[in-house]
This record gives sequence, C-alpha cells and structure tokens, in this order.
Amino acid sequence: MKKALIIGAGPAGISASLYLARSGIASVTVVSNGISSLEKAEKIENYFGFAEPVSGAELLENGKAGAKRLGVKIIEAELLELNLTSDLRFEAETTIGKETYDSVLIATGAARKKPDIEGVKEFEGKGVSYCAVCDAFFYRGKSVAVIGDGEYAVHEAVTLSSTSSDVTILTNGNSLKAELPGNIKCIDKKITAVAGNSRVESVLFEDNSRLEASGVFIAVGTAGSTEIARKIGAAADEKKIYVGQSMETNIPGLYAAGDCTGGLLQVSKAVSEGAAAAMSMIRFLKNSGK
Repeated sequence: MKKALIIGAGPAGISASLYLARSGIASVTVVSNGISSLEKAEKIENYFGFAEPVSGAELLENGKAGAKRLGVKIIEAELLELNLTSDLRFEAETTIGKETYDSVLIATGAARKKPDIEGVKEFEGKGVSYCAVCDAFFYRGKSVAVIGDGEYAVHEAVTLSSTSSDVTILTNGNSLKAELPGNIKCIDKKITAVAGNSRVESVLFEDNSRLEASGVFIAVGTAGSTEIARKIGAAADEKKIYVGQSMETNIPGLYAAGDCTGGLLQVSKAVSEGAAAAMSMIRFLKNSGK
C-alpha cells in the first residue's frame, strides 16, 4: 500500500485525510504540531450544517475523531524538514523520527508571522534568510545567528554548523525549549535590531551589546507552510504556496490546500481544497509506479 502524509490537522488536512482513507489506496498519516488558529475561534456560525454556533476547538476535535474512525494516524510532532529522495519520494523528518512517503499534502495554514525586530525585513535577501538548507552555502566559514527558541531553530542551527564557522541561537529573551548541541552557542538576551550597511553585519541587544554575524536565519516557532514548500523547491512566495486547479504544486506528488494557498481564509474554503487535493493525490498514487 502507498503512503500519504498530510502536514497539518486543520480543516484542509483532515478533510483530505477522509477522502484518502476512504479510497483505500494509501495509509494516511497526519502530523500536527498542536497549533491551530481555528482552535482560538470562540464561535463559528457561518459554516454549513450547524443550527447553533460551534467553537473552533469542537469543530477540530470532531473532524479528528472522524478521521481516526477511518484509520487515519494522527501524530503530535513538529515537522523539521521535508526532502525529496533519490527515487522521488518524500522523506519527512519530525521531532519523533524520519519516514518516507509517496505523496504529501501541505495544509499548515497561513505563513508564520515574522519577528518584530528592526532590520529583519530591510535585510531580507541581504543577510536575513528563512532557509538554512537553501542558503547555508553562502555562509561557508562565516559566523551566523539563528533567531528562535524551539526545535526548529536548533534544527536550522545544526544544518548551518556543518558549513559556518560559528553558529549562535538567539532566543530574543525567551528560554530555549530544546536541547542545545555542544558546538552551538545560545544567547537569551532581548534583540533590538539586525544591523549593517548594505548587508547584515551584527545583531544588537537590549543591553547595548552586539553579536557580529554575516547572516541571520529566522526560525521562530515551527516551520511554516511556505518555508516547507520553498525548501523542497516548490513555487511559493512569503505568503502562499502556488498551486494549480487540482491543488498541485510544481513538484510531482506534492500538494497544498487551505490558508497556505492564499485567498479566502475560511473553513469552507479549506475543507473544499482539502477534498480537491485528496482526489488529486489519489489519482497520482494510482498512476505512480513507485
């Protein structure tokens, strides 16, 4: 049996999992980091089928329960990286291990918010990056910093440590929520600015100290939808992943649905796109010789 991975347990991801599970063509795994904007919605009263308002949390739990009833495996973990293998399958690395899949749906919601730090936006493409795998090459033998305080930040730092001379994680005043490898340093001071002339040269802190760095990598929270897509070579900008009418990306076997594709940020749209993506994945898996 083929294996399908869905990244995100919101309306788009769970909707897709139902169709995939019912098709019988693939075992279905949903990986969720437990964070959903829908869960924060106190009342939803514009969704079909409910006579009375329903909370976002209740809608999510009902959706997950239905998926589990059909045999969908839902795991609580953080996705760290998604890569193409030599045989054009997808290797997903999460905080609980690695697994290979035949097709993947990205349904992780809208793009992550950038840290509100002076200089981050101004130096994008001039020393500020959002992808260690993509840009580590440009910082060979140089000192770099990673802004973040979780597993994703540590993962990016480890990636950079194989090429950069010096890697420092900057938690921006927060406590580090992951184990720190011995070859990587950590500074927990509050950041005031990313500074430089034509390119990044340093990071400034609230106590007026500074860290010299040629590059600053943003890894706040968990890996966002567009970061996941761009790292594997899928077409995306800072706000959305580009898909066709069947929710397909430019990478065969890779699909996206829900808020991460832009447009109307509504449950009904996410559910619809999840169903459309699942039907496309089913056709892909049936026709795939892998």
